[in-house]
Amino acid sequence: MSNKDKQIARILMDMSMTSQVSDSMVYGARILNELSRINQLHRGKVEQANFAVLKAPDIPSVLVETAFLSHPEEEKKLRTRAFQRKLAYAIGNGILKGFGHKSRLG
Repeated sequence: MSNKDKQIARILMDMSMTSQVSDSMVYGARILNELSRINQLHRGKVEQANFAVLKAPDIPSVLVETAFLSHPEEEKKLRTRAFQRKLAYAIGNGILKGFGHKSRLG
C-alpha cells in the first residue's frame, strides 16, 4: 500500500469507529431507558468502556449490566423467570427503538 492508501484506510477506519460509537451510544440509551421501566438503575446514563468486545468497527456494541450478583435482592430477582423475561423484553425493545432511530437518520 502506498502512504496515501494507508492514510485513506486510517481515515475510513476512524469514520467507521466514530459512527459505531455514536450508534452504540444511541442503542445504549434506548436500552437503558427501557431497563429503567422495570428496575432501579445504578447509573442513569450510558457509559463508555475500553473493552475489546466493544471495539468492532462495523457494528454497534453494547454491554448490558442487568444487576449485581453481590446484591442479594438483585440476585434473587435475576433468578426468577419473570424478571429474566422482563429484562429480555426491555433489551429487545431498546434495540428495536435504536433501529427506529437509525432508519430516521438514513
